[in-house]
Amino acid sequence: MSVTPLGTVLSHCPKCGSDTRVEVPADDSMPRYVCTGCATVLYENPKPVVGCVTEHEGRILLCKRAIKPQLGFWTVPAGFMELGENLGEAALRETREEACAEVTLGPMLAVVDVIQAGQVHVFFRGKLATPEFAAGDESLDVKLYEPGEIPWDEIAFSSGNIALKQFLEQRKAGVEAVHYEVAPTNRL
Repeated sequence: MSVTPLGTVLSHCPKCGSDTRVEVPADDSMPRYVCTGCATVLYENPKPVVGCVTEHEGRILLCKRAIKPQLGFWTVPAGFMELGENLGEAALRETREEACAEVTLGPMLAVVDVIQAGQVHVFFRGKLATPEFAAGDESLDVKLYEPGEIPWDEIAFSSGNIALKQFLEQRKAGVEAVHYEVAPTNRL
């Protein structure tokens, strides 16, 4: 299997503006974009996405997406981690932004590699600190679902599906563990 750089094509160096080419730099084992002018190696690394499987009185908080990709599908509140915040802060911020909800953050639930998107998704457990929530700018609707009512065919991303199933399975078994999985490559 050959591996090539993921993500946006980096055709020009951000330092000097020269063209780039893909090559395996000396002392490296992976193909990278390398500047033809100043020889700067441009690294592309996975981006962290962080979310929170939030419950209240046995029900699970889900957001209906108001943005692409997966517009109109349901999701666990989640999004890209920002510079200057830790994983937990990112999970709380995303839940606040998407569901206008304040959450008491619990332990980590799942780590899912989404290789085709160049991302690592990290999910925490959480509980609503208050029963108030509403649709944020990136959500059309926010709802608490009983486990048997979760619209599994309308869950936006495979990583959220994995996190939800792990949460429910672990809750039923009375255990809390961090689950690791590689997302299927045939869907986001």
